[in-house]
Amino acid sequence: MSQPIKITPRTQSRRYAVLALYQWRLTGENPMEIKRHLLDDPEWLDAVAMSLSGADDDDDPNPNLRFQFNLELLEELLTGVPQHLTEIDAQLARFLDRPLAQVDPVELAILRLGVFEILFSDNIPDRVAINEAVELTKLLGAHDGHKYVNGVLDKIARHHALKVEQARRAAPAVDE
Repeated sequence: MSQPIKITPRTQSRRYAVLALYQWRLTGENPMEIKRHLLDDPEWLDAVAMSLSGADDDDDPNPNLRFQFNLELLEELLTGVPQHLTEIDAQLARFLDRPLAQVDPVELAILRLGVFEILFSDNIPDRVAINEAVELTKLLGAHDGHKYVNGVLDKIARHHALKVEQARRAAPAVDE
């Protein structure tokens, strides 16, 4: 019996969010509805948590691990990505080497999540957003897909940081 990998609740939230965003792309179902289905089926959630943690298929799920994810982050991701999809996809289109439609669906879900965190989650450092996306791609994406995700998100993060710095410099100084 293998020992499951210990992951943080925020990382688990991102894993669930990628699965829901992937399903959203395939089915068109509302991501918050997908989240509700995910939470309403504890046996399925156990199986997903076990498979994402590196446990063997014949391991018994630990019900105490079931809800060790950050619900607030999961909801933020599942509302934020669809809400900002136009801006997210515009950034991706600018830095991808192919049309969005040609990006692997799992990797596109991961890229969208990463871009959302870079552009709209000021409390998450860009390096963390990129690293989490890379790790998700290693787990769920195609072979060597993590290199592609890393390169695209790094370019977007650099471009965004430059725009933020330019805006800061252009803003009038506030007298204290």
